[in-house]
Amino acid sequence: MTRAQVIVVGAGPAGSSTAWHLARRGIDVLVVDRSRFPRDKPCAEYLSPEASRLLDTMGALGACESAGAAQLSGMMVRAPNGALLRGDFAAAHGFRGFRDRGLALRRALLDAILLERARQEGASVIEEERVTGLVRDARGAVAGVEVLDARGRAAERRADMVVGADGLRSVVARRLGLARARRRPNRIAMIAHYRGVAGMGSYGEMHVERDGYAGFADVGGGVTNVAVVAPAARVKRAAVAPAAFFDAWLAAHPHLGARLTGAERVDAVRATGPFAHHARRAWARGAALVGDAADFYDPFTGEGIYAALRGGELLAPHIASALEARSPHDADAALAAYDADRKRTFAGKWRVERLVSLAVSVPALMNRAAATLGQRKDMADLFVGVAGDFVPPSEILSVRYLLRLLAT
Repeated sequence: MTRAQVIVVGAGPAGSSTAWHLARRGIDVLVVDRSRFPRDKPCAEYLSPEASRLLDTMGALGACESAGAAQLSGMMVRAPNGALLRGDFAAAHGFRGFRDRGLALRRALLDAILLERARQEGASVIEEERVTGLVRDARGAVAGVEVLDARGRAAERRADMVVGADGLRSVVARRLGLARARRRPNRIAMIAHYRGVAGMGSYGEMHVERDGYAGFADVGGGVTNVAVVAPAARVKRAAVAPAAFFDAWLAAHPHLGARLTGAERVDAVRATGPFAHHARRAWARGAALVGDAADFYDPFTGEGIYAALRGGELLAPHIASALEARSPHDADAALAAYDADRKRTFAGKWRVERLVSLAVSVPALMNRAAATLGQRKDMADLFVGVAGDFVPPSEILSVRYLLRLLAT
């Protein structure tokens, strides 16, 4: 049996960020993940300009750029009727991100870099070990995790605190009884990497159609991330493998399928989802949730990696306070303060995500919004700045902005 002050379940961006910030404070932290790194992960692989601040804090920004991360100038969105909007991160609205560009880097590279930074800061890491349950003490508080190692041997690892950073279908969230699914939007993403996609530039692209949407983004080294996101019910009705659905969906939209003519798919199509889940709160006695384990709505705005990194930064001081608490009540108060801090930090973006998801689901609404933003570059730049995490969401949630957006 191994013991640590904190066990972090999951070594993706949320887990590595949490572990790095905890180790930075001198806390004995152990990261456990079922995979061996480097490993691929289905993801849009987009990092907003403000995510670079978090990478820089962790000492990982230079390594990501040296690994060949693509530099993104902004975002382009195409509506179902063909209307286009284009927004830039560096714009005249007066807001500036940590960098004037976003980044995109394959998760196999990014996650390995972040995990190594956590190791170098002092975190211990165990790979190829699957967490199957939680250990409880006599009071019912979380006191560790149950695991299966690479050989299938069961064991317990004890800790004063457990952090669930284990993604969409978090074992920790489910064992805590905190996981909740939302009815909408119930979508599945299918993602693959291609070499030689025609027409790629320095903008991330989102193409909204009546039956879903697709994302195209350069992720460095001449490779493009291509994602198709469709309603889960539609994917299920098709009754085919994800790769077949992915190919058929792109072929049914010739303006997209044509760009893959002659391109080479360099890996398998991977599926992830359904999305739209949340934890009713992001803590329990002796445990906390961070990243996708706590909340994930829809991948359209590319929120996942930034939220994961920022979540780890937010959580660490509250974990430290909980560990120093003189009573279980005070420890609970520290974790409840994290949940409140998290909600204050992300509330504006959550509202934006829901409005965007509504527009994506209603073609007429998307067409109108894209037409307005296509003509109003200042408004498009603000929208893209919010997606880049450096423009306050209130700038596009104002009544004035929304009325202009929907004006005929």
